[in-house]
Amino acid sequence: MSQTQSTAATPAAATRPAPQPIRTFPRLRGLAWYGSTLLASQTYTLLSADVSDSAPQWRIVASYRPAWWRNLTASMRLSYRFFNDGFQALAALPTGHLVASVPGAIISVAPGESEFHITQEIRSGSPPRSIVATREGKIFWCAHQETSGGRQCCLYASPDRGWTWDMAHTFPNSIIGIRGLVHDDWDNCLWILADEESPNCRVFRASLDCRIVETAISGSEARMGTCLPTREAIYFGSHTPAGSNHIFRLRRNGSLIKVANVDGPCVSACQVGPSIFFSTTPRPNNGGNSKAVQIYRSPDGDNWEEFLRWRKDLWPGALQSGCGFFPQGQNSADLLAVSTVGVSGLDLQTTLWRI
Repeated sequence: MSQTQSTAATPAAATRPAPQPIRTFPRLRGLAWYGSTLLASQTYTLLSADVSDSAPQWRIVASYRPAWWRNLTASMRLSYRFFNDGFQALAALPTGHLVASVPGAIISVAPGESEFHITQEIRSGSPPRSIVATREGKIFWCAHQETSGGRQCCLYASPDRGWTWDMAHTFPNSIIGIRGLVHDDWDNCLWILADEESPNCRVFRASLDCRIVETAISGSEARMGTCLPTREAIYFGSHTPAGSNHIFRLRRNGSLIKVANVDGPCVSACQVGPSIFFSTTPRPNNGGNSKAVQIYRSPDGDNWEEFLRWRKDLWPGALQSGCGFFPQGQNSADLLAVSTVGVSGLDLQTTLWRI
């Protein structure tokens, strides 16, 4: 694959006034778009609202009953962060079925039901932060599993809207974690961002029947934290805690180039109209601590700028690093939704910007 050197993203303040938020929702975490409707969680309750309205009205979609002690930890901001409470990921199917991850379980709810049910227990490790649904209705997520060969990272699939799960693929023992799992609507495949024990990491491309799982990118610069498929290309954001980080573009013809330098590891990506957004988290820097949580924007995939910047709060990493997460799914509103955690003055809330 060919590769060229990139230029650094331009600070937003140098080119235009700082963007202003139009609406803020405390204690809500945006999870998924369904047109202009945003699905968001408040601890273990899932809500929805058409946020394109001037005064969005939130309604309860369904709730989940966690272990009794999590009702206590989820009620307080710092314990919520320490115990990683609440919904972690959500896939919304066109049929109205919803599949989500919470601590210790994958849960599902059918249209007309008001309570999520556990469909798969997760006995070790963190719940997946990515659950993807295809247009055919198949659902995928990744987690660790104890197998006869030891603890391995596995890809799970459901053919029946999240009610039963099969182990669709087991990754090599060198894979120690999956940072991202994304469905590519244009090629109708999966992109899987894997961490390895060695300095060389891999990005896998998988067919939806999982019969073909091939390495698409490998090497020291393949440590990716998030990706975003578009019609023309796939954009990747690297996740290197102690080194330089970049945004890459993989053309559909296979050519890979750097398109921007960014100041921290990338954790989330989304598209609003033609604009592409990547978020970064603070990283250790020269023995100190970089405090910036940043959002980068590109209107065309070539020109990048810093769109938003916040300061990490004073609480340590055990209470989660500072991050900005984007809801996934098809967003028909001209709004950027960012759910922030560990950000000074914006902890555990979702904010909307008009694009």
